[in-house]
Amino acid sequence: MSFKKLAVVLLSSGMDSAVCASIASQNHRLAFLHFQYGQKAQEKELECFYKLVEFFQPEKFQIVKLPFFKIFGGSSLISEELEIPEHSEKGIPSTYVPFRNGIFLSIATAWAEVIEAKKIFIGVNEVDFSGYPDCRKEFIEIFNKAVNTGTKPETQIQIETPIINFSKKEIIELGMKLGTPFHLTWSCYKGGDKACGKCESCKLRLKAFKEAGIPDPVPYENV
Repeated sequence: MSFKKLAVVLLSSGMDSAVCASIASQNHRLAFLHFQYGQKAQEKELECFYKLVEFFQPEKFQIVKLPFFKIFGGSSLISEELEIPEHSEKGIPSTYVPFRNGIFLSIATAWAEVIEAKKIFIGVNEVDFSGYPDCRKEFIEIFNKAVNTGTKPETQIQIETPIINFSKKEIIELGMKLGTPFHLTWSCYKGGDKACGKCESCKLRLKAFKEAGIPDPVPYENV
């Protein structure tokens, strides 16, 4: 019987969350949580999620559908009326989904309390990121206080952000060291058989692999 404690990992299927899964697997039993919220790449992300489940063999996993995000709109990541930009935008980019990480972490907290997990791993990043306000260390610290104020006294959940201060290059280097299956991940904001190579997420990923001197194992339409 394993004496490792259970940890919930928010696994989008992107490379950051996959590296978080690799980190968590070192000292924890795994419970994966994946969200389908009307994002344009959701079918591809779900396909990759199942492959990552097969690779990591978590003790538990859940797929949560959140259709209200698409009903609310307000983000090019989910709205059919808005195009995903191919160039950097000033201020908060249009791909920002309002309070997405807050909602994800709330759901993760509820599940963690039920299954008695003591950690929640999330791959937010403050260095090479798209400027989302719910990826900041300040937000996570405040949210963690709310979690432990709003749960049972014995619950004591800690939100872990192990790559928050890493550059994308450093995330890739750590992932390679830990054996993260980058070939099973998906970072593109768009769906399809191949990543677009033009959206902000693809550009950040391609730049990071180039800086790390490692070929990106994911196929692209435009590179």
